This record gives sequence, C-alpha cells and structure tokens, in this order.
Amino acid sequence: MKNFNELDAKICSCTDALNAKLDGSNGKRAILLCGGTGCLSSNSMDIKSAFEELVAKNNMEDKVTVNIVGCFGFCSQGPFVKIYPEDTLYRLVKPEDVEEIFEKDIIGGEIVERLLYIEPLTGEKVAKQEDINFYKKQRRIALHGGGVINPENIEEAMGYGAFQGLKRALTMEPKEVIDEVLAAGLRGRGGAGFPTGRKWSFAYANEADQKYVVCNGDEGDPGAFMDRSILEGNPYAVIEGMMIAGYAIGATEGYFYVRAEYPIAVNRLQNAINQMNEAGILGENIMGSGFSFQAHIRLGAGAFVCGEETALLNSIEGKRGMPRPRPPFPAVKGLWGKPTIVNNVETLACVPYILREGAGEFANCGTERSKGTKVFALGGKVNNVGLVEIPMGTTLRELIYDIGGGIPDGKEFKAIQTGGPSGGCLTAADLDEAIDFDNLVARGSMMGSGGAIVMDEDNCMVDVAKFYMEFICDESCGKCTPCRIGTKRMLEILTRITEGNGTMQDLEELEELGRAVQANSLCALGQTAANPIISTMTHFRDEYIAHIVDKKCPAKVCKNLMNYVIEQDNCVGCGRCAKACPADAIQKTDYIAPGKKLPSYQIDTTKCVKCGACMATCRPKAITKK
Repeated sequence: MKNFNELDAKICSCTDALNAKLDGSNGKRAILLCGGTGCLSSNSMDIKSAFEELVAKNNMEDKVTVNIVGCFGFCSQGPFVKIYPEDTLYRLVKPEDVEEIFEKDIIGGEIVERLLYIEPLTGEKVAKQEDINFYKKQRRIALHGGGVINPENIEEAMGYGAFQGLKRALTMEPKEVIDEVLAAGLRGRGGAGFPTGRKWSFAYANEADQKYVVCNGDEGDPGAFMDRSILEGNPYAVIEGMMIAGYAIGATEGYFYVRAEYPIAVNRLQNAINQMNEAGILGENIMGSGFSFQAHIRLGAGAFVCGEETALLNSIEGKRGMPRPRPPFPAVKGLWGKPTIVNNVETLACVPYILREGAGEFANCGTERSKGTKVFALGGKVNNVGLVEIPMGTTLRELIYDIGGGIPDGKEFKAIQTGGPSGGCLTAADLDEAIDFDNLVARGSMMGSGGAIVMDEDNCMVDVAKFYMEFICDESCGKCTPCRIGTKRMLEILTRITEGNGTMQDLEELEELGRAVQANSLCALGQTAANPIISTMTHFRDEYIAHIVDKKCPAKVCKNLMNYVIEQDNCVGCGRCAKACPADAIQKTDYIAPGKKLPSYQIDTTKCVKCGACMATCRPKAITKK
C-alpha cells in the first residue's frame, strides 16, 4: 500500500468479499474448519482434505469453499466444522463424518442433527454457535477474528477490521496514541496488570537513537494456551498492536518472543509478517506516513522464568534467561541497553480494537479499575474445557457454571487456581466475586496471564501445592539464593507431609520460608512462588493437619496415606483386577459373597504399588480407596 487511500480501497473490497463469503451473497457455501492446535491434533486437516476431495469429485468448486480458521474456543468439543451462510456448527467431527455432512447439508440442505451440540442441562440440540451457553456471556476483543477468518490470509483479516486501528494511529501524534490507550484503561494481560499506557509513557519520555517493542509470547503456566490461540487465530492483530506501540514510543523494530513448542503459531506469525511486508504495511515509510517498522521472531526454549521481562530480554540477546536487577527498568534500559516496552500477546491484541473503535468503547466494558475483557484457558474439573474471553467483572460462578458448564459427574466444586504457579486458590466462598485484577489479589490470588484450573472434591490441596512447587523448582533459574534454595526447602517439607512424615512444626516453617522467599527473591517467579502454599494453607489448613496428625489424605490422592481395598461383598470374582495388577498384589480368597458364584479377591497392601490399574478395570466398582 502506497498511501491511506489505497489501504481504504483494499479494506473495502476485502470487507465486501468476506461478507459475501459469510452471508452467501457470492452464491457459494463456505465450510470453515477449526485450525487451532487442539483440533489439528484431532485430524482437522484430514477433515479438510476429505471435504476438498468431495467438492472436486462433485465439480462444485464454483459453489463451495473450504477454509481453515482460528480456534473456536470450545476445545473439549472439537474438531469443529461451521457451514455458512446458515451458520450451522458441527462438533466432535471425525473424518468419517465428512461424507454425511456433505451429502445431507451441503447438497441436501439438511442439518446433521447427531453432530450438533447438546446442552447438558436441557438436552436441547443447538445448531448456531451464538445459542450455545458456552458462548453467550463471552465477548471477543483479544480473540477478534478467531473462528471466522483464515489466519493465513491477509485479505480476510483486512475484511474483518485489520489495520484500521493502525491507520488511525498514524494520523495522530504519538502522545495522542498513548493518551488513547490510557483513556481506555488497558492494563497488561500478562501478570500484575500494570497500566499499558503508563509503560508506554516511560519509554516515550526517554530519548534514544533506537527503541524496541517486544511481544512476550512465552506463556509457561501449566494448562495455559491463551497467547498460542491468539497468534494462531489472528496474528495480524498482534503485529498491528506492536506497530501501534512502536509508533507511540518512537520504536522502529519489534521482536516476538515465542516458545518453540508453538510451531503453528510461529509459522502463521511469520507468514503474516511476510504478507504485511509484501503489502507495504510493514517496512520503510509505511503507507507514506514516514513511519518505518520491522518485526522479527525469536524462539524461546520454554523456560518459565523467561516470562519475566528482563530474563526474556537476556534470552533475545543470546544470553542465559536470567532476570536483571531493577531499576533500571526496560523502558529506560532494555533490549541492548535501549528503551524497550514489553507487552504480552493478549495486551497487544487489544490495542487495535482501542484505536479502531475508540477508547470509550473499550472502557465501557469491564469494571471501574479493570477495563475490557480477559481471556482465560479454562481447564481441570469442568465440563466445558476451552478458551474463553469474558468482560472484566464476570463472576467466578458465571465462569465455572454458566460458561464452563459446572463440575463433571455431579462432584462438588472445591477450588479454582488462577494465575498459574504465581496465583492462588479461590474457594466456594469466592464464587460470586467479580473477576478483575484488584479483586483477585484481595482474595489471595491474581489474574496472571489467564490460566484457570478448576478442582473438585477429589483434589488434594496439599498435593496441588506440591505440584506447583515442583514446577517452580524446575523452572527457577537459580540466580538468587532465596528462590534457588528456599523453593527446594519448601518442596521437601511438602513432600514429607504428603508422605505422612510431616509435623506441625513443618507448617510454621512453610509459612516462614514462604515469607522469606517472597520478600527476598530477585524476580516475580520467586516473589510469588509461595502463593499456592499460602492460599491452600489459608483455605484448607484442615487438610494439612489431616496429613500430619491423622496420617490420612482426605481426598485419597497421596499414595503413602491411602490404600486400595476390595469390598468383598461386591466382588463378583471375575479376576480382571488380578490380571491388571503389575505387582501381583491381588489374590483370590476362599470367601464367596452372598448371591455371588465365585470367590472374591483381596489386595495385599504390602505389595500394592497403588497404580490404580485394578480400580480402573473393575466393572462392578468393588474397589475403593481408603
């Protein structure tokens, strides 16, 4: 694009083409398939190939298009196939279902009802995406374009709003752009929620011959996949956000730091950069504005500590990923000693919306101090696992029960861990609390990057704390002694407790160690390392005491404190458990239960390795944990 007029003309033609594709005014049916990592791993590309073969076989190339789009979000129901213009959504599609969809729907115009989503509470079959409860309370800002546009097609992105925010920004003064972001109330979506406009202001105020924008795509929280899905679904929006940030602070170069375990996201991001360079939207003197900008990609090796911005900058520079003492902050002295702003993927994905729609439109969503929306990777013990984007202020109850569909198998909700290893547990008492940055911190947790792991009555909270501490120990860079040694000592204490060797003194030592590590660690990894321990001890201290005093795990998770037992009156004597046992710990007895024909079995607890294979194979459910 040589100028803004050319961009406007291109956007208009692309918008018309995309609208015609979705509303059928081009005379074609459109088949859209989820191209997120989850669906691709479940044969989404085989489904696409099968549709393409049927289109060619029936000579319908002029009547049907087949495209891959970004993540639909409802991961537990993928792979998805969506048919336009009817807007019919099929879920859990397999390659063998393709011919039936094609014959009945594409050719015959008849909905394949068996592949529609079924609402679990009502049993109702739902054909349209917007009518599914999972989507009703969501609002897509950061996930804009996901599930609609082809993430490898710049023209579809332009037809869905891409680069309109950039165009507006380039007609404003840099300080005006920063003021717009400040007025929107955008806070960083990667951790503590620092105001984005303020961070930009610091870098803007520092004179330098070179400045940088860095996008942190190194999400490492267990169970988190927000940034990956945004990059896979609409990489153009994130690049556009980076360019607007660069213009605002006076930077001409940007770096995407993305973990190498995200090959699809990396490939689509590089493809988007290439297409934007070819279109003249990246490069020198962009659209005759006088602003030049180039984007680069650097791959991370998956170190959790590189989510900390100074460790990330070290990694980009080719150094070991370890945090730097602050101050100076990156906005003053960052990448290669130059002023740098570091924003995460979701933060940058929100920026084009703010410039395109206006700060007021963004600020109208959310709460007083937490504006806009937040993307969560909702997982764990919840029926509807997936990626959700909700307005700030949505309650935990709405997230877990309305969007998440509640707890499987009628189990009781116990806790939700937000903020990953840096966060804490929230309990049933918090279900009606609004989700925003300050409220979660006040309740003993944090927003973090957006992981949300739901736990039910079968989860042991001491074991949960141990899991996160194992992760922290593995991921600590070892630079500072409080984190390197303190986290190891806390893990040793938690291990003793879960093995039945803990004492009440251990609880005092855990709290003391946690405070010491929190106060003296160099970076946020160590400063927040004790959060899962502190929150579980605050809300579930009785479980810690049960492990120590009663030598029992109430949830029957910790192996040293539980046994597998065969209820002999329920045993039918089939012997399946004995065949499955790898330790030869299950033997036949002489006892025949009333009403049964064969002798029952029993478990020798001295030989049992507590693998659970017997319980998994027992059809009459005669094996329990005690």
